[in-house]
Amino acid sequence: MDLEKRPAADLRKRPATPAPERPAAQADGCLVVAIRLPVRILALIFVVPVRLLWDALVAVGRVLRDTVLRPVGRALAWLGHTLVVVPLSALWRYVLAPVGRALALALAFAGKCLFVWPWVALWRYVAVPVALGVGWLLRMLVVVPAVWLYAYVLTPLGHGLAWLARMLGAGAAGLGRGVRWALRMLFVVPAVALYTWVLAPVGRAVAWVARGVAAGVVWLLRGVVLVVGTLLRWILVVPAVALWRWVLAPIGRGVAVVAREIGAALRHAWRVAGYVSRAVWRCVGRLLRWIFVDPARWVYRSVLTPVGHAVRDHVWRPAADAARAVGRGTRQAVAAAWQSVRQARADVRRALFGAPRERVPAGEVPQGRRGPEDAKRVL
Repeated sequence: MDLEKRPAADLRKRPATPAPERPAAQADGCLVVAIRLPVRILALIFVVPVRLLWDALVAVGRVLRDTVLRPVGRALAWLGHTLVVVPLSALWRYVLAPVGRALALALAFAGKCLFVWPWVALWRYVAVPVALGVGWLLRMLVVVPAVWLYAYVLTPLGHGLAWLARMLGAGAAGLGRGVRWALRMLFVVPAVALYTWVLAPVGRAVAWVARGVAAGVVWLLRGVVLVVGTLLRWILVVPAVALWRWVLAPIGRGVAVVAREIGAALRHAWRVAGYVSRAVWRCVGRLLRWIFVDPARWVYRSVLTPVGHAVRDHVWRPAADAARAVGRGTRQAVAAAWQSVRQARADVRRALFGAPRERVPAGEVPQGRRGPEDAKRVL
């Protein structure tokens, strides 16, 4: 059970939100109305025959596609598959692929025999032993003497040269400090004094003069630009704006109205022509159905079907039963004749060569007393 109190409903009337106002449709002018009706009439007169011809071409194209092009395409596809795809597939599967595999195996084996195995043998049995011998010789002839030379000759000599360089460096450092103090007193101090007391004041004076000259030049250029801009505005811009506003824009609006009305008329005429074309072709189809299809259907149902049933029941079925009975009797007669021939052939063979011997199983012993011939036969 819900024990919480629900908030009391707000019974105060809420102010109704005003619906957004839709902009009123812009009324067409008299020029638009005067142009629209003649243009639509002319478009309807010229578009209806085109639409009828277009619908007729579409119907003919569909009939050709369904009755001619599609069966021909399927037949060509089957023929191409039977004559091209199947032989090529069989050729690839049963000839080219096995031959390619055999050639690949043969080339791989030949490549190994000609390139891989000789290089492997050369590397394993010639290059590696020679490299090991050369490495041992280089170690004994170069590395060991170089290590001895470095440890017992170059290292003591380097230590001595390093001590001599440290001593010369200490003397050179003192000499460098003296040279630096002399250069500072001879060049740096006079240069700083020259910049501070001579060059800087002269530069400030030159900068002040340059600023004055630049201000005068800027003022002069501003005046020239203002005059030239005013002249160009009144000579080029104002006439161009007036030409656009009072000549080109009204002409463009009129042309746009005429083009829009012509387009709308053509769309409307095309739609009306579609309705007219649909009605005309529907009427033509119904007439063709009444003239050809319905009589043909009536003839098929009322004449051909009963005649066909009668011919099937009274002509073809009895003829088929009679042919089937004749065939059955003929087969029986031929079988009886072949049986008689086989029996006669068996009787002739039995009269000439005797009856065939009965086979006795190996594990059974015939009843009766055995003679020497039977013993020889058993052995």
